[in-house]
Amino acid sequence: MDIAEAIRNAGIIGAGGAGFPTHVKVSCKADVVIANGAECEPLLQVDQIVMSKFADRIVLGMLEVIKHTGAKEGVFCLKKHYHDAVSAMKEAIKDKSNLSLKLFDSFYPAGDEQEMVYEVIGKVVPTGGLPLDVGAVVLNVSTLMNVADAIEGKPVTDKHVTVGGEVENPVTVNVPIGTPIGKLIEFAGGPLSSSVHSVIIGGPCMGRVSKDWDEPVAKTMGGVLVFRDDHSLLDKKKDDLARDIKLAKAVCCQCSLCTQMCPRNALGLKVEPHRAMRAAANGDGTLLGDVNGIFSCCDCGLCTYYACNFGLAPQMMMTRMKESLGKAGVKPWKEVARRVDRDYDIKKIPVSRLISRLGIRKYDVDSPLTENTIAVDEVIIPLKMHIGVPSEAVVSKGERVEKDSLIADIPNEKLGAKVHASISGTITEIDDKSIRISKAGG
Repeated sequence: MDIAEAIRNAGIIGAGGAGFPTHVKVSCKADVVIANGAECEPLLQVDQIVMSKFADRIVLGMLEVIKHTGAKEGVFCLKKHYHDAVSAMKEAIKDKSNLSLKLFDSFYPAGDEQEMVYEVIGKVVPTGGLPLDVGAVVLNVSTLMNVADAIEGKPVTDKHVTVGGEVENPVTVNVPIGTPIGKLIEFAGGPLSSSVHSVIIGGPCMGRVSKDWDEPVAKTMGGVLVFRDDHSLLDKKKDDLARDIKLAKAVCCQCSLCTQMCPRNALGLKVEPHRAMRAAANGDGTLLGDVNGIFSCCDCGLCTYYACNFGLAPQMMMTRMKESLGKAGVKPWKEVARRVDRDYDIKKIPVSRLISRLGIRKYDVDSPLTENTIAVDEVIIPLKMHIGVPSEAVVSKGERVEKDSLIADIPNEKLGAKVHASISGTITEIDDKSIRISKAGG
């Protein structure tokens, strides 16, 4: 069996959030395959639950990827305090000499790909490069579980999602792709009060704010977190360039603590958010310093949510500059990192302290996997859940489809992923962004 082709046919993409098509990522030769189960963000619990419940499936997926890439070993990365997951994974690999566990302390952002590669093999991925440049392939544990399914001919049609924050019963659910997030929130008991609420899609640091409770679950979605609109976390996520520039001019004292606490800077990648703040405050791009460092920012948000004592948003400024450089046609060039900071280990931020800074301590509770299912009569399946170009519909309005059947394919010779029906029903609507399937039909 050509495992890369099976993965391609199953429509597998990075389930941890990035969404890179997995059939492309594994079409290589590597020394080590690293499984990311460190669950980078606070409050989210999908990775640890998946490992505790489906360890054997994850190991099966890992072994197939190792075989395909010619890697010598596979390493599963997870945090020490994920006790159930650690026990399950240890049992699953006990007779596999080429597999091992790498147990992390609870620091943020342990699940960042760059951090993980360095922790496992002691090498830093260069700016503008990939883990493969240092011999590694990194896949999320849910991605590996999907690989195991692909071997048996099952495509990606469902996603585990943690529903938390300001809800009655935080929970982790497995739902069809395309399910409106409002159904997940309703299943979790809904908001705790009648106040106006917003949703963070993803984690509290790197997630984005949404007001659309009809937004569909995507293959990359790991969290749906509900917050009152007056929560300070949402204020820091407001995209208000004029406000941020005014604050940079009036308040930023160039203490450089944002840069000193940056995990990517600690790896020698020259990420310097204090320079971005200086350039914005003065309207002078030459003050950015090494532009290549902008591209190495991973948007973890530590500079904004933890380092800055004045409540400024360096991470937002870095993100804007990265986007502007991209639109201007500026691309990162491959550059070997400087020496890793000698204080690298003591700069690891304990997740417990980050949770306190974020003001989300009361939401840091168990979100157990439920055996109950959510009744879904209609799904809206996005055609672009991945890095690359949108998939192209291969079905017509009014057509009857069965769950697992192909509904959208990869455009010829383009980077993308196949899309499959997550429920059986009738195609009721198709546009350039999504396909709607209804059990009841048209």
